[in-house]
Amino acid sequence: MNERIFRTLEFVKVLERLKQHTSTSLGREKIEKLRPTSNLEEATRLQNLTFEGYTVLRLKGSVPFGGIRDIRRFISRAKLGSMLAAAELLDVAGTIYGGWRLRKFLEGMGEEQELPLLQELVSTIERLQNVEDEITACIDENAVVVDHASAALAQIRSQLRTAEARIKERLEQILRSSQYQKMLQENLVSVRGDRYVIPVKQEYRHVFGGMIHDQSASGATLFIEPEVVVQANNQLRELRMKEEREIERILMQLSAIVAEHNDLLMDNVETLSELDFVFAKASHAHQIKAVQPKLNDRGYMRLRKARHPLIAPEQVVPIDVELGDRYTSLIITGPNTGGKTVTLKTIGLHALMAASGLHIPAEEDSQMAVFSHVFADIGDEQSIEQNLSTFSGHMKNINDILRHMDEKSLILFDELGAGTDPTEGAALAISILDFIYRKGATVVATTHYSELKAYAYNSEKVLNASVEFDVETLRPTYRLLIGIPGRSNAFAIASRLGLPDVIISEAGKLVSVEDKKVETMIASLEENTLAAEQERNEAIRLRKEMERHREEFEQERLQFIQDRNRLLQKTEEDAAKAVAKAKQEAEEIITELRKMAQEEQYGIKEHRLIEAKKRLEEAIPSFEKEKEKRKAREDAKPKVGDEVKVLSLGQKGEIISELGSDEYQVQIGILKMNIKAADLQVLKAAKKKEPVAFTRVKIARDTVRPELDLRGFTVEEALSAIDKYLDDAVISNLHQVSLIHGKGTGALRIGVHNFLKKHRSVKSFRIGGQGEGGLGATIVELK
Repeated sequence: MNERIFRTLEFVKVLERLKQHTSTSLGREKIEKLRPTSNLEEATRLQNLTFEGYTVLRLKGSVPFGGIRDIRRFISRAKLGSMLAAAELLDVAGTIYGGWRLRKFLEGMGEEQELPLLQELVSTIERLQNVEDEITACIDENAVVVDHASAALAQIRSQLRTAEARIKERLEQILRSSQYQKMLQENLVSVRGDRYVIPVKQEYRHVFGGMIHDQSASGATLFIEPEVVVQANNQLRELRMKEEREIERILMQLSAIVAEHNDLLMDNVETLSELDFVFAKASHAHQIKAVQPKLNDRGYMRLRKARHPLIAPEQVVPIDVELGDRYTSLIITGPNTGGKTVTLKTIGLHALMAASGLHIPAEEDSQMAVFSHVFADIGDEQSIEQNLSTFSGHMKNINDILRHMDEKSLILFDELGAGTDPTEGAALAISILDFIYRKGATVVATTHYSELKAYAYNSEKVLNASVEFDVETLRPTYRLLIGIPGRSNAFAIASRLGLPDVIISEAGKLVSVEDKKVETMIASLEENTLAAEQERNEAIRLRKEMERHREEFEQERLQFIQDRNRLLQKTEEDAAKAVAKAKQEAEEIITELRKMAQEEQYGIKEHRLIEAKKRLEEAIPSFEKEKEKRKAREDAKPKVGDEVKVLSLGQKGEIISELGSDEYQVQIGILKMNIKAADLQVLKAAKKKEPVAFTRVKIARDTVRPELDLRGFTVEEALSAIDKYLDDAVISNLHQVSLIHGKGTGALRIGVHNFLKKHRSVKSFRIGGQGEGGLGATIVELK
């Protein structure tokens, strides 16, 4: 696209604001190079990246970019064999660490939220731990090469400290000596040109010998290096030179390590610049309350409450625009300073921002086409240097647009055809619009010409629009009215400003009947549109209010169910505890009665005790079973005949027919309504016709045989049979029974004996004696 279009539509100002959200110079450089793409796939990827960045900021508030610097020139110099300074190497290490910390942060976010594009981007950041460690082991946070960077440096610095201490000690002896007190200006050791000196009065300059390195402004004080420390200072200087050479060697070694990894470091920097760019776009979107538009390559745009991003939120007036489907051309009419140019720039800016991966300041569900080109002829194109008139300047620009446009272009014209004779200008404007229409491009044009209103009305793909003007206040409202051409309002304005009625009346006579009809029709359209919009806004408000009440009701209903279940559970748990306590007491009483019956030969029937115990067990409530039943009722799929509750209405009814997989016809009183399955709760299932069943009567035996034959049974079958048999024997008041298990391998006998040891009704048991079956039978004595 032509760079001039970015200035015309103020896209460069949007980029300047975007720069304020960057964390590094890398991101700012990326923004300076940002230009819209004409490729739908690329624009979609950029938008998705911005949305992922917006998601991260929404959840975390900020992203850690600390320590990251633009180290590309350092890497390039190291690659050429140059020595990097300690501070530069420290920036390299900080960028390596900062990049890895950013990668771990975003990978952690990826575990909480799907961020596929950001995950792919950060996966290219290499750790380079060895490079970072080598640098930080030799250079501290103040960019000073540390003593332990090498053994040689440690030795040299130790010698330096010793030499400095000796020199200071010699000089301080002089300062403390009473012999020299009157010769010194003050008792202070200072440094001049890396040499230790003392301040001596000018008249005693020859007493100390040595060298003069400096003097005070008045000349009364000389800074002298006494002869006694000249040699020591020379040795100190040699040590410092050795230190510098060793530091240079260490820095060259570290620079070589950086050069060795230059490709990976450059890749890291490129990824970090892209990430800073992404999060700058996300932060900008958050600031201007922007949304991700749906993109297409069909030339279709649908902007909902779109706002100019450079106008203050309290001043901007949102606009609604839909273009590219039924209509491809929009003609906007209205008074000067009414907002026509702002509307053009808003549409153009949204197109440029969407194609650049920037979210647009509009409402959700807004759509924008990715255009191949965006052209604009806005403002005064007069050129003094080229000696062109305003009209000539516009025509030159329009001619360039018409030569370079294609069917996927967006073209914006401000005051098309202005600057010349109105009749010829209107004709030329209509011809230009027709030419663009035949090419298939999308165009938005503003004009004052009434001929273009009729052109839009009579053309199939052209739509009228206007900016609203309040005649009462004589001020524009800046609202865009789609489908309504603008009125001149000249007579109304003149009257409000006090022009004599006679003049206005005479002027009205000069207006043709057709023009008056058109003005009246436009006024009627405006009134009807405003009324319809007010009703639509009221309907939207009522619908939102109803949805809010419905959500509140549903939350209250769910809370009620939870409270009810909690109370039921607590009540039943309390009841269960009470019954359990009663059962325990009853068990103790039954045990005591049994004991008394055995000791005092009371004839208490055992089966009565068993029945009492059974009744106690059945009295224990089971909340889990009731909860399962309730859940089954709530989750049951509705069917014809079910009694149901319509949740949104709070009314009961009966399903009379099934309309589909998720919709039913419900009879509520005298009303029949079609209700979705999600809005129904089954209260009572339809009654089923039960088949006639014959009652099976169990005939109890009057007597129980005193022995049970278990031969041929498995151990499991035998134990089941024994358990039932012993209960029957107790009920029949038998005191001793015989279990015939046979001899065999002895496995059945062992299983029977183990079972009898634990049985509640067995007092004792033994192997059968002579005439009782011997080893093939067991005699059991019951309690």
